Amino acid sequence: MAKITSVSPLAPAAFPELPVIDGVRFASVAAGVRYAGRTDVMLTLLDPGSTVAGVFTRSATRSANVLDCQSKIGGDGDAGAAIIVNSGNSNAFTGKAGDGSVAAICAAVAKATGLPEARVFTSSTGVIGERLPHDRIIAKVDDLVASLDPGKGDEAARAIMTTDTFPKGACTTVALPGGEVKIAGFAKGSGMIAPDMATMLVYIFTDAKVSRADLQTMVSEINDRSFNCITVDSDTSTSDTLLMGATGASGVDVSLADSDFAQALEGVFLDLAHQVVKDGEGATKFVTVNVTGAKTDADARTHALAIANSPLVKTAVAGEDPNWGRIVMAVGKSGAAADRDRLTIRFGDVLVAENGWVAPSYKEEDGAALMKQPEITISVDIGLGAGKATVWTCDLTHGYISINADYRS
Repeated sequence: MAKITSVSPLAPAAFPELPVIDGVRFASVAAGVRYAGRTDVMLTLLDPGSTVAGVFTRSATRSANVLDCQSKIGGDGDAGAAIIVNSGNSNAFTGKAGDGSVAAICAAVAKATGLPEARVFTSSTGVIGERLPHDRIIAKVDDLVASLDPGKGDEAARAIMTTDTFPKGACTTVALPGGEVKIAGFAKGSGMIAPDMATMLVYIFTDAKVSRADLQTMVSEINDRSFNCITVDSDTSTSDTLLMGATGASGVDVSLADSDFAQALEGVFLDLAHQVVKDGEGATKFVTVNVTGAKTDADARTHALAIANSPLVKTAVAGEDPNWGRIVMAVGKSGAAADRDRLTIRFGDVLVAENGWVAPSYKEEDGAALMKQPEITISVDIGLGAGKATVWTCDLTHGYISINADYRS
């Protein structure tokens, strides 16, 4: 896997100090899944009474881990739950051997924690098509259980990194009528990012008391407005997984009617989703694509993704070239309804084009100055209706080629 020698210029100043979420403990270890001496496995243990929800890739070639999690996620149980994750090997496209690896790992974790195997969830991330050396993971399970600690979320976040240049964490505290609750989580992701469910690998926890059904609804709906609205390279992973656990340790009941909790949770989702884009392989620019005036929201999303995924748009951004013609191209090719003569395009607050041509007020130097900023907003109004969507992406630089050309080395 390509050696990462520098941190993304868009990285936050520091990993946040994640609050302790009562009822959740973490541990990590170097198991040598792919590299000797590299921390590459993390275990999370949730106390009895916790509920778990999740969303997963809809890839037709999803991994054995994803299929196993999907089969378990709808189950209720008071026994608690465990999440064990390895980096370095995705356990995808490994046939029946992949299923056997998942079964073996689940059995080992269940034995060490006293949990039913149905409450053990696994994720694997890394190279596709190579058998997972699950014996190396199993050999470390007892060590993981013995070192579980509620304050080790930051170490767990680092253990799941592959081509990430920084660990990604987010947290918040929200005051509700019943009391204060905490939300904290972490994610990994840098390339192969065009989620069709959740994204990459994401783990979020709260001490709120939430029914499994309500938690699943919140996760699914908020995911659609956050992780499902990011793209780095238009490629959807075989392993994308988002799991969320609610321990109930605060004693504060939360339901779908609690908009303050949902808003706080969405903030954490968005924070993590944006960090993934800011760590896009080789990224130097964070780009927000706003589309309004489409016939429907679905059409707006189609247009936004066409812009965000266009290599020509992304390389223009990388080169700080305000090439608005490439935006016109992307809208035209998207397949959603559009009218050339009704398009309005803005870079930031600079009006670039309107009524089917460049705006009379537009000056190339204004567009060029805006494109030099590390965070750029591209806004397009289609002029056909009330549909709208926002998608987040990054630029496409030679760094992306360098990382992925050497990925398996």
